[in-house]
Amino acid sequence: MQIKIDDLTHPKIGLLLQEHLDDMRATSPPECVHALDLPKLRSPSITFWSIWSGEELLGCAALKRLTPTHHELKSMRTARVHTGKGVANKLLQHLLQHAKTTGITRLSLETGSQEYFKPAHKLYLKYGFEYCGPFANYTNNPNSKFMQLQLKI
Repeated sequence: MQIKIDDLTHPKIGLLLQEHLDDMRATSPPECVHALDLPKLRSPSITFWSIWSGEELLGCAALKRLTPTHHELKSMRTARVHTGKGVANKLLQHLLQHAKTTGITRLSLETGSQEYFKPAHKLYLKYGFEYCGPFANYTNNPNSKFMQLQLKI
C-alpha cells in the first residue's frame, strides 16, 4: 500500500468521494451530512491523502487545519471493495504520524451516530480518540458523534 498526498485530479478519487457522499446521504439527514465534495476538499486549509495498491485506489483521508495545532479529520473512506483489509488502519496511522511530526497537538472529528458508523467509532477508539462535545462550527445533534485525540509531541 502506498499513501501519497493527492491533488484530487484522478478520476478514481472523484468516484470514491461520490461513493462516500452517497453513503453519507443514505444514512444521515441532509443537514447532518458534513462530508466534503471535491471543490471543498481543494481548499488550501485541507491536505488530502489517497492510498493505492498499484493502480487500485483503496481509500482516502484528509486533514483540515482549524488552527496551527488543531486539525479536523475529514473524508476518511475505504473503498467498499477493500473494507476489512486494514486500509483505514494504515491511513489513520499515517495521519497520526504526520500530525506528530508537524506539531499538531489535537485531532478532532465528526462522524455519524447511526449503526453504519460503529466500525469507525471502534477504529478511532482503538487509536485513543475519546468522545467529546462539538468543536469548530458544529452543534449538538442526535445524528453526530464528536471525537478528539490529544497528541504528545
